[in-house]
Amino acid sequence: MTQFKQRRDEFMKAIGDAVAVFPAAPEVIRSNDGHYPYRQDSDFYYLTGFAEPGSVLVIAPKHDKTKTIVFVRPRDRDREIWEGKRLGVEAAAAALGVDAAYPIAELEERLPALLDTADNLYYSWGGGRDFLRRIVGHVARGRFGRRRADRGARNILDPDPILHEMRVIKTPADVAGMRRAVGISCEGHLAAMRYSRPGMHEYQVQAIVDYVFASRGAQANAYPSIVASGNNTTYLHYTANRERIADGSLVLIDAGAEVDYFDGDITRTWPISGTFSPEQRAVYDIVLAANKAAIDLCRPGVVYNTTVNDAAQRIMVDGLRELKLVKGSADAVLEAGTHRPFLPHRIGHYLGHDTHDVGFYREKGDWRPLKAGMVLTIEPGLYIGDDLDVDARFKGIGVRVEDDVLITESGHENLSADLPKDAAEIERTIQRGRESKEPLFA
Repeated sequence: MTQFKQRRDEFMKAIGDAVAVFPAAPEVIRSNDGHYPYRQDSDFYYLTGFAEPGSVLVIAPKHDKTKTIVFVRPRDRDREIWEGKRLGVEAAAAALGVDAAYPIAELEERLPALLDTADNLYYSWGGGRDFLRRIVGHVARGRFGRRRADRGARNILDPDPILHEMRVIKTPADVAGMRRAVGISCEGHLAAMRYSRPGMHEYQVQAIVDYVFASRGAQANAYPSIVASGNNTTYLHYTANRERIADGSLVLIDAGAEVDYFDGDITRTWPISGTFSPEQRAVYDIVLAANKAAIDLCRPGVVYNTTVNDAAQRIMVDGLRELKLVKGSADAVLEAGTHRPFLPHRIGHYLGHDTHDVGFYREKGDWRPLKAGMVLTIEPGLYIGDDLDVDARFKGIGVRVEDDVLITESGHENLSADLPKDAAEIERTIQRGRESKEPLFA
């Protein structure tokens, strides 16, 4: 039994007698008649393992022998000459492990009979506006039909509380996928440390990262890579990556590889010269201490968004006070919010098939505790923009240190632990790279 069938069976058991419809992601135009690279909807891929557009999955527990049905694009030699081979209808059922497969053109004809088997329809609101209109139309007709024949779906329910909770808790197969994605992500960051030089442009360092990701088997980047230098390190989601890297500046890279729809998400900050300045090192060590303390707290039962977040925040506030970048006691700073210009984000997020992965952070209004099987980021950061009214020695210093952490039954495992992050180790890594004769493009 494949992991995709196991997931469908688990979801089917949870929805009882309802029907669920999951459309593939629509294709998106980039410009004129050129498309963005296609990326499947994560929920659809999670349940099917199928990456083609123009597809729909229907799960209908009460529908006789065909309880899982896919509608896919048929083989079309004329289109395949341009776009590549399609799976096709004839091969789809066996390849995807579902009960039946039909041409996507037959969806309108067959869907009403499937919806007639249930009172409730689970629909995730994906697939674009046109598909949404069709679904709402089917349900509206179903409600009218119930008055005459007592059949047809009449309620649309959200599958996210069921499906996204499944995605939050990783199976052993999921964890293996996360290891591959995070491992390749680490390799990209390590190569950037070793092969970058003062005077390069940010986009040239990005090219190192992207090359390693692709050459190690990643199908895509998990998100647009952030390669920031100088004051750009103080912008959280800077992706222009166009400036020349001045000697003496920090480089902050936030980048992750996507492997089989599993995402890595790692950040490292390091000196392009190979040695931290005293001010850079002071800020870096504060953030690193927050990163390590937060990771040490990660275990089942601990609350991510209070205990873990607040511990890291307190360390960074104390550090800002020691550097005289904020005034007053830690409690006074936190109460007044004078730390926020330096510390604008929380400790992290879930990680999985999406970089900012799905799943609820609260249960019945309260922050939920960590559970074994969760994968999340720990990414404290301090950002001292050149527009802030502070000691000029610290202006333009932005530091973030981000790791990907698996919650285990007994504690945690840092999946990105192999990537250097201690300041001295980073400096040694850069120095060894400068001394090495090994080519990057081997």
